[in-house]
Amino acid sequence: MSNFNAFYIDQSNGKTKADIKTISTDDLPSSEVLIKVHYSSVNYKDGMVSTPGNPMVKDYPIIPGIDLAGIVVQSQDDRFKEGDAVIATSYEIGVSHHGGYSEYASIPGEWIVPLPDKLTLEEAMIYGTAGFTAALSIHKLEKNGLIPGDGPVLVTGATGGVGSMAIAMLAKRGYEVEASTGSIEHKDYLLDLGAGSVISREDVYDGKLRALGKQRWVAAVDPVGGEPLASLLSQLQYNGAAAVSGLTAGTNIPTQVYPFILRGINLLGIDSVYCPMETRKEIWNRLAGDLKINDTFNRIKEVISLEQVPETLTKILEGKTRGRTIVKLG
Repeated sequence: MSNFNAFYIDQSNGKTKADIKTISTDDLPSSEVLIKVHYSSVNYKDGMVSTPGNPMVKDYPIIPGIDLAGIVVQSQDDRFKEGDAVIATSYEIGVSHHGGYSEYASIPGEWIVPLPDKLTLEEAMIYGTAGFTAALSIHKLEKNGLIPGDGPVLVTGATGGVGSMAIAMLAKRGYEVEASTGSIEHKDYLLDLGAGSVISREDVYDGKLRALGKQRWVAAVDPVGGEPLASLLSQLQYNGAAAVSGLTAGTNIPTQVYPFILRGINLLGIDSVYCPMETRKEIWNRLAGDLKINDTFNRIKEVISLEQVPETLTKILEGKTRGRTIVKLG
């Protein structure tokens, strides 16, 4: 097979170098399925992997890109054949296993999901891990008893990938959505996605943590974590629940036991990395079905080339991206 391009990060003498490099399949892992990558996407985790010496990277060199969608060109796994359209996200992809910022990727069969009917490769990557995480959050909240009409659902970090996707999906399902953001200048964008109201992040956490606050939201989708999560927990309605999937505001949650024992709230952890395959397939089928955001795709996406990946990774770490950025490779 001819050579191809990839965004390649290597380390030598303690210095990290990242650039677009021409490689061959010999440079890829020896996995069961070789995929011609058509699209990848940009996630906060990809930005973290691109920073020098990040502890998530087990070994160098590494091709980042925790998401990819494409067409199988070779397979030693009976579940997949040449020509199959597939999705691969999370697990060790783009962290300790070469990922999606490459025109070809070699991926273990057990990490691969067949592309559902009614979903294109591009749509799959507009979702990517961010969309999958948002859908898994909603799925768990609904398994916990949430239904449309219960009351307002808060989405924090609203202009980010998980937040933007969660707003659109919740609105599609008929929920009343309140979006919280540190970029209030994007209010019209969030309303266009389906938010019924937009508040500043200071309206969720004003810098003071209280044991119990006014009961405001029946549920929350939170990719932020940290002290803002502790604050919103104290403001959930009785029997409310929050689905937490991120840590952009920190890993420490300085909460108290009162919201749990006096209001019966639930804190639901969302893990998209090692989500069991049965659940993974169920979520992807929902993304192609009752959670599919249809017309919102074009409003939420930005398409870039492989050459634009380095600058975009810098932007996502600086909080200067909005919605979902996808990388067109094929």
